[in-house]
Amino acid sequence: MRRILRRSLVFVLAAGACLAQSLAEFEKRVSEFTLENGMHFIVLKRDPAPVVSFFAYVDAGAVNDPRGKTGLAHMFEHMVGKGTTRVGTTDYAQEKQVLEEIERIYDEIDNERRKGSRADRARLDELEARLRAAIEKANQFVKPNEFVRLFEANGAVGFNAGTGSDYTVYFCSMPANRLELWFLLMSEWLRQPVYREFYKERDVVREERRMRVESSPQGKLQEVLMATAFLAHPYRILVGWASDIDNLRARDAAEFHRTYYVPSNITIAIAGDVEANEIRLLAERYFGRIPPGPEPPRVITEEPPQEGERRVTVETPAQPILLVAYKRPDQRHADDPVFDVLASLLASGRTGLLYRELVRDKRIALAAGAVPAVPAAKFPSLFLIYSVPNAGHTIEENEKAVYEILERLQREPVEEAALARVKTKIRADLIRQLASNAGLARQLAFYHVNYGNWRTLFTGIEEIEKVTAGDVQRVARQYLRPSKRTVAYHVRPEANPEEGRR
Repeated sequence: MRRILRRSLVFVLAAGACLAQSLAEFEKRVSEFTLENGMHFIVLKRDPAPVVSFFAYVDAGAVNDPRGKTGLAHMFEHMVGKGTTRVGTTDYAQEKQVLEEIERIYDEIDNERRKGSRADRARLDELEARLRAAIEKANQFVKPNEFVRLFEANGAVGFNAGTGSDYTVYFCSMPANRLELWFLLMSEWLRQPVYREFYKERDVVREERRMRVESSPQGKLQEVLMATAFLAHPYRILVGWASDIDNLRARDAAEFHRTYYVPSNITIAIAGDVEANEIRLLAERYFGRIPPGPEPPRVITEEPPQEGERRVTVETPAQPILLVAYKRPDQRHADDPVFDVLASLLASGRTGLLYRELVRDKRIALAAGAVPAVPAAKFPSLFLIYSVPNAGHTIEENEKAVYEILERLQREPVEEAALARVKTKIRADLIRQLASNAGLARQLAFYHVNYGNWRTLFTGIEEIEKVTAGDVQRVARQYLRPSKRTVAYHVRPEANPEEGRR
């Protein structure tokens, strides 16, 4: 789900992936309204089958994690499966008391730990034993996964959630005759989430970090790349830091909810066999109960200009990888579509320049590609190129070959045939992504939040079509310069002479 997806709907229409035959016809099928509390709804009537897809988009993600509490947006997302005051518990009144007791014990533990070297170890052991007992008692009231099972028992498929750098999303598809159930359950959870099994889920989030980063040479390399490329902006944190995650508290998640899950920061898109009037009535009945709140704080930290190449290495005996990243502007910049075209020229499958030259012809790489924006594009980010050296070939050899391709793009305009082929591929890729109710709901929400108007789905393709060979050459010259790049790669650990003598 990225800005590039906005390029396609004109071609979806032309290809018959939507029932509408023109923008005007499509607009007749789309309704939108904003509740008094500020929550925005977009409704697309599309009824070849009695199915409805729901997509709730919260304009907050990892960049909004408070300092010292990285991973919090992701942590809160994990609470969606834990239910409400009425779903997921055998006795919420008693459960609530025990959950409050857990927080009080945690407060005492934190206070003792703040003493540092003066902390009373025996006191900590006693508090941790009380904590384990309280958590075990709270678990006795839990009906595991009841919230999700209730959806699935009523025909829901694809019930899931996700956290990115700039967003958190919740989505599923359901039979049209279960429409009201979705409104009831999701509005209750958004209005008053319950932080049951919070510390169990904290362990899950910690394990995800262990798997994605600490046990993954590629994950480690990506993490140090971001932390090196960005000095100030929160994009520098790819996944929450381990020590932050280990110390997250349920009250932190509650504060994040109060701050960022205000109705005006949430957009809900619904696509399928629906009637706009019915959706509005249900939205007002259920989501209208959520009180409005103050606008969330903006991310005000700006990345200072980069004034020279940065390089960082990670030692590993695993397969080496090369990452080369260049600073680029955000998704609303006029050059945004040029980066999409440039990435496709470099990495459009077997016709991409990187594959043809590094993998097929020179055989110095096992794989090579490019990504238009990393980790996201709401703020100025990175244009990323990667290469995986083939056996018998080095990082240095691959890096040199990458720069030769980039220098050629800066020196010579790309061929018109190659440019046309790339534009056709972009269109085809996007048509496939918008062929379903779920895909359309996702993009309607995304473009409303990120561009202020879902109609950007229709107009964006024109930006791609306008990209010229001269634009590609200009952007390559302007942005893909040594002073704007950060290079990260693996190196083999040096043998320890002492170990060799054992």
